[in-house]
Amino acid sequence: MTNNISFGSLCVHDPEDPRTTKPHQLPIYATSSFEFESIDQGIDIFSGRAEGHVYGRYGNPTIEAVAGKIASMETYGLDLEAAAVMCSSGMSAIAVLMTALLKSGDKILTQGNLYGGTTELFLKTLAPLGIQTVMTDLKDLDTVEELVRADESIRMLYFETPANPTLACVDIEALAGIAQRYDRWSAIDNTFCTPYLQQPFIMGADFIVHSTTKYLNGHGNSIAGIVIGRDLPLMKEKVAKTMKLLGANCNAWDAWLTNLGMKTLTLRMDRHCANALDLAHWLEQQPAVLKVNYPGLPTHADHELAHKQMNGFGGMLSFELHAGYDAALRFMNRLQLCSLAPTLGDVDTLILHPASSSHINIPKELRLQNGITDGLIRVSVGIEDVTDLIADFDRAMAGG
Repeated sequence: MTNNISFGSLCVHDPEDPRTTKPHQLPIYATSSFEFESIDQGIDIFSGRAEGHVYGRYGNPTIEAVAGKIASMETYGLDLEAAAVMCSSGMSAIAVLMTALLKSGDKILTQGNLYGGTTELFLKTLAPLGIQTVMTDLKDLDTVEELVRADESIRMLYFETPANPTLACVDIEALAGIAQRYDRWSAIDNTFCTPYLQQPFIMGADFIVHSTTKYLNGHGNSIAGIVIGRDLPLMKEKVAKTMKLLGANCNAWDAWLTNLGMKTLTLRMDRHCANALDLAHWLEQQPAVLKVNYPGLPTHADHELAHKQMNGFGGMLSFELHAGYDAALRFMNRLQLCSLAPTLGDVDTLILHPASSSHINIPKELRLQNGITDGLIRVSVGIEDVTDLIADFDRAMAGG
């Protein structure tokens, strides 16, 4: 071929792929589109008569491989098949799921102590589209069931457990059971736990979402999200199509980085859990601390529930300082080893002040009702030597 075209054309076109053996690592398919062997093949794929890749927004082998791996992790050990769709972020995963399944006039039943971005999505983006949000105490199962029974427009039960940032837990099996009895959907944000610590499908949940940016990746170098669902036709016909039409797709590079991070997931999560428990015990002994929120503590209100539905208590905790807002800011500014960053799940310890960051746009009354006080500090406990973490916290508490 090279003898029959000009030098300029030779520069433009890709060389033939010389691969003869399978690569040990998943390749990054950095391409916006895929080439057909013939127009007939293209027609067959576009018409649905044949499977195949056509355009990066519709699908990409790297992304699909990673999505399939996460679905396998969420169904590990279960007699269950699930489908997954990777999105550009955790927020886009939630938005895709809700807009795929809900229409104007439908309602979401959820808790008040959600991640602030999710609350804003529900109240500021979905509400103008006619999808309303009803907030209640999801621990009050009688009230939840009465609300669902009395209002057929409640189509989705959505929850986080443990919740961000209070680490409150709700009963996945009970809530999913209510949804099933009344032919509604249930969806859970499993970002804090990952499938290693909690498998919501085994407890009856219909959908699971993750910000894979967090613990699944674990290294703070990619942003992506995922929706995993048990209803395969619904995932294909509704969720995947909505992702494509909204253009909320993940990209191959971020998917690849997610897969790279997941290779050490179990090792990291074991250390996150151990360090978080040690730090939580230490914080409980500090006079300046009013309250420690960590489900691994026997003093936590939901300790028994967390023990029942989790395989470990996770790397997230929060604690409240007696002296409130200014004391929280002073403490955070004194830290030297820990990083002040608005994310979580990285290998290093990350500190956040919800009232001035993640929940700054949430009405203060709603925030306070759900334990997100001015003195609350959220900690994503890393995998450093825990003695170094405690020393850093001790210096900050002492003012030095």
